[in-house]
Formats: sequence, C-alpha cells, structure tokens
Amino acid sequence: MDSSSVSLKKLKFGKLKVVRRHLLQRYEHQPFISCLAGLYSCRWKRYQRRRTEPGQCCCKMWECVFFPFLVGAFCLSLVFLYMWGEAKNDYNNFDWYNYGNVGHWFLWSVLLLILAAVLFTYITLLLVLAVCLLSEGQQLYLHWSHKIGTFLVLGFSIAGISVFSKLWRVRWKTVRLSLQVTAPYLHIGAIAAMVLLSWPVALHAFRTHKKVIQAIIIGPYLAILVLLFLIPLGMYSPCIREVGTLGPKPALIGHRGAPMLAPENTEMSFQKTIEHGGDGLETDVTISYDGIPFLMHDSNLQRTTNIREVFPSNSTQNAALFSWDALEQLNAGKWFLKDTPFSCMGSLSSADQKLAMNQSIYKLSNFLRLADRANKLVIFDLYRPPEKHPYRNTWINITLEVIRDSGINPHLVLWLDNTMRSFVQAVAPGFQHTMASKAPVDQLLRDNIVKLNLVYSAMSSEDIRKYAQANITTNLYVISEPWLFSLAWCVGVHSVTTNAVQFLKDINRPLFLMTPKEYRIMWLLTDVVAALLISLIFALHWWREKGFSCCSDDSGVVLENGTYNKFRTELNDLPTVVA
Repeated sequence: MDSSSVSLKKLKFGKLKVVRRHLLQRYEHQPFISCLAGLYSCRWKRYQRRRTEPGQCCCKMWECVFFPFLVGAFCLSLVFLYMWGEAKNDYNNFDWYNYGNVGHWFLWSVLLLILAAVLFTYITLLLVLAVCLLSEGQQLYLHWSHKIGTFLVLGFSIAGISVFSKLWRVRWKTVRLSLQVTAPYLHIGAIAAMVLLSWPVALHAFRTHKKVIQAIIIGPYLAILVLLFLIPLGMYSPCIREVGTLGPKPALIGHRGAPMLAPENTEMSFQKTIEHGGDGLETDVTISYDGIPFLMHDSNLQRTTNIREVFPSNSTQNAALFSWDALEQLNAGKWFLKDTPFSCMGSLSSADQKLAMNQSIYKLSNFLRLADRANKLVIFDLYRPPEKHPYRNTWINITLEVIRDSGINPHLVLWLDNTMRSFVQAVAPGFQHTMASKAPVDQLLRDNIVKLNLVYSAMSSEDIRKYAQANITTNLYVISEPWLFSLAWCVGVHSVTTNAVQFLKDINRPLFLMTPKEYRIMWLLTDVVAALLISLIFALHWWREKGFSCCSDDSGVVLENGTYNKFRTELNDLPTVVA
C-alpha cells in the first residue's frame, strides 16, 4: 500500500475519532453549571460539586427524601395560585368581608395574589434549577436556606387551600368552572412540561445499569405521559362547539350600577351603566324610618357614606332606622375615591372625580324614573325593615306604591322578592316575576316565573337548556371576568349581572371558542410533536451511553506491516475536543 493511501486512511480515521469524542463527550459548561449550582446549592466553586457517575444515584439519601417536598410545594403552590387567580371575579367580596372583620379597608385580595405569585415563582425557580442540574449530570444538594423556604411555601399553600376550602368553599366551584375553558390549554402546558422533563429522565435512566432502577425512573414518567395524551377523551368544554350553535350574547345588567366607575347605588353609577350600553340596572332597596324606599346594600351606613362624621354616635345603627331627612345629609361618594374598592378601576377624569364627590343616597322613585327614561330593566333585592320599624309589615305595599307612582313600564320590572308573590301578581300583573333559586319547571310555571336569578356558581348548561325550553330565561350574578362571561355565553345564559359593564360590552366573541375539529387538530398535533420529541431525546441519550458501533477503534480500515500500532500512537497525539 503506497504512502498516500495510508495517509488518507489515517486522516479519515482520525476525523472519525474526533467526531466520536465530540459526540460522546458530556459537556460541562463551567460558567453555566457554576451559576446553577451556586443558585441551588450555594456551591460556586468547581471542587464543591460532583458529577453523577454511571450507575450512581443523582443525590444522597437525605436529598432524595427532601426532593418530594420540593415537588409537593411546587404542586400545591400552583394549585393555590391558580385557585386564587381564577377567584379574581370575587376579589371585591373578599376585601369587603375583611373590611367587616378588620374595620380597615385594604386590597387584601391583590396582596394575597402577589404573595402567592412570588412564592410560586421562587419554588418554580428551585425546581427548574434542579432539573437543569440533573440534565447536566450533577448531583443535587439543596442549601439549607432553600429547604426552609420550601417548607414555608408548602405551609403557606396548605394553609391557604385549607382556609379557603373551609370559609370560601364556593371558590372550588369557580375552579371547576374555569377548567371548562382552560383545560385544553393547560393540557398543552402539561405536555410541554413532560417534554422538558424527558431530558433528565432519559439521562439518568440510561446511565444506570440496573433494569429495576430504569423501570422505576421510566415507568411512572410514561404512565403520566400516556394519561396526559388521553385526557382530552374525557374533557368537556361548552366553548368547544360547532359553528352556528352559539347563542346570542347575554344581556348586561349593572350590579349596583357601574361600581368600578362610580360609587355604587348612586345616580352617577347608574348613569355610567346606561352610557356604556347596559341592558338593565340592579340595586338594593331599604325602607327609611319614615317610609321612603332608598338604595342601600349594607345593613348600616359605615362603608358607603360619611356617617361617622355626621352622626358618629349612630354610625352602627341599621340604615332603615334613619329618617329620610337624616339620610339626605350624608355623602355617598367620598368613600369611593378614598378607598378605591376595585384594583382595576383605573383613574377617573377630574370631572368624574368632582361628580363622585357630590353623590348622595338615591331614592327608589328617582332610580325607577331614570330606568324608565332609558328603557332599562330593573331588578332589586328588597330588604324587610327590622323589628319595631313602623313599616315592617307594610314594606311590600310601600314599594309597590312607589313603583306605580314612578310611572315605569311594568314590563321593565323584574320582581325578585318571593314574599306575598301572589298578592304582587294580582296588583301588578305586568311585572316579570323572577325566582332566586332553582325549582322544578312545573312549579315555576304555576307561579308564573319567567326568569331565574342565580349565583354564577350554579351554572349548568343542562338546567339552562331545560328552563329555556319552558320559556324561562336565566340571569347569573355577579360575573365580571371575561373568561367567566365567555363561559356563561357558551352555556346559553340569557343575561348576567356584572360590575364591569364597560369591559364586557366590548367582548363580541367568547374567549376560548373553537370548533371540535380545531380542538382535535390542536390535541393530535400536540401529542404527535411531543411524542416525536420525547422519542428523539430518549434515543439521543441511549446513543450517547451506548456509543456508536460504526465508530469503533478497529472498524473501517486495515493497516499493513505493523502500521496499526504507529497509527494508534499518532491518534493519541491528536488534540481532544474541548467544549
């Protein structure tokens, strides 16, 4: 064999050797790994950390024992953050509940959301660092300060979930409703997370030589992956529907007017609802001590008036025990600018601020005339006066007289109170009688009920469809979040009571709406791409561990006359690849 041929074969074999070393070498990016280990373990020096050798556990026993706590803290903090994030629709109720107990107004709901987000971000960062270290073949060692932080996050999440499960159990119904619209997208996120986890799972599975350990690592991972792939088979969402089956947009009824734009239950608040195209007005009616129906939600006047300044000795007295002359002296708008009851209120113009500052308690008669002029539906909760009130037993009659004297079109009145309903139907036959709870269709028809006014957590597409077939419409309260409004629209609700007329009026199509065909394509495409990527990652790690048979030291060339040993010596002198 001539010298040129031998030199060519030497060169080819040398290149193969270099490529083999390049592919099979496990890179250690020193700055990157130092950063990971420093943040996770506070081990910034290279000599302080150790690589995981083939067949060796990824961490010591106590680290293995603690790692499930880290994963558990992540899962529970995610659950709490999701639950509290989806409860945004009721933040105002939560803040006023705390105001009633603490006596000081503050946006506790927003503070709790920020705290939950910060803790979740912290625990997520730790978990991501752990996954990255595992992917680089590094042994795990979580610094003691992070372990304390993990237990704090775990304790906070458990306490938060427990407290809200006991005191605010209805929030779990909100979570279940939210899953009807977010589940298809949460499914994609879960699949993406499994793709990212496939790298450390495959790395450590193929680095161990024990079949049992490999089964313990790969088995649960594949089981969870298959479950996620098949979850859409049992998934239900009313927003996944065929084209042309979506009903009309629900009508919007302003809850105490537009309480994000003006002080609740004031003339300004109802005017704002009308300006933003609301279809109806909702309020609360109380009878004064001298028989004047006025608008007030709370049993006392502390929250929404300056009663502490005008009548400090009577600030806790029931609102119905004040005469109308006394009520007229109160300001019903200053509290709105001072307390900022909604976190998403935005800034008011100087004209609106001046107008809000001068609001007073609103009479029912004036409210009805305003609604009649604007041709808006009205619905109100009617509060019976307390004991020893002179109109305790005639409150229905007084309210009916005010409605009649206001001249409002009777068909605009959604009569909600169930007391003396048959009497009301006899003296005011034009009202649209509304029930505040579900009941059998036959009973509702016997009572001449034409509408149901239900809390949004009672939302059921089956019930709404059943009532609609009997010409009984459904109104849900209080719905202010776009996702919840979209769900109500897809379910077939006819109207909603809302704090956010100004936002919901601009929604012309439900969020998350898609056809079954579009969802099937999204589902299958996600699963196929994920399966392909995971397979490639597993194949890559298997290949890196087993090597390439095609690149073995003695394959591809045959050298003559003892040249082989000389060639091996020359190959050893070749420079190695450094990452």
